[in-house]
Amino acid sequence: MRWLMLYARSRQVPASLAAVLITAVAVRALTGDGGAAPGGSQLPAIVLTAGAMALSVGLVGQDLDLDRGAAIRWTPRRAAHVLLGGAIVGAVLLAVQAVGRDLATTAFVARDCAGLAGLAALGAAAAGGRHAWAFPFTWLAFAFLGPPQASSVPGKVATWMLLPTGTPAATWTALCLAVIGTTLYALAGPDALARRHRGLRRGPS
Repeated sequence: MRWLMLYARSRQVPASLAAVLITAVAVRALTGDGGAAPGGSQLPAIVLTAGAMALSVGLVGQDLDLDRGAAIRWTPRRAAHVLLGGAIVGAVLLAVQAVGRDLATTAFVARDCAGLAGLAALGAAAAGGRHAWAFPFTWLAFAFLGPPQASSVPGKVATWMLLPTGTPAATWTALCLAVIGTTLYALAGPDALARRHRGLRRGPS
């Protein structure tokens, strides 16, 4: 258990959990008993996106070189971190909304958590932990501010996190993000694409 505590501290897990909990409690306090109707809502999408942004902070350790030099199997640990982090974000929202009117159904929370966790992992692999939060944030902002095209398949893909459960395009988008993001992060590690780009620029030594 000692290694688990050290891992959690190095990944700023306590701070991330605190941020997720504070966000969910704040939203619960602001909505009171007038929560949004279950099935598809902007408010739970905002909460879950904030949770994914907090999760992204811990996807990279404080010293990448030290992490790479550790004689442990990183691939399953990275995958477990993403999956468990997404599950915790969803569990926090479900637990907080249990004291009042539901903000979203369990299926909606599960779908969005899976997709957003994968998106955060994709951001960590592509841009590193410092910029991973921008991936879920940017997609949410586009879903809110982009042109209304919800009737078309591309529009449904763009706004997947806001659509009701049972929308095939939204479900498949979330699933693809979860699988691709988690797999790339687990196998390649954080900042993988940037490291590859720097290696190509330097060329063979």
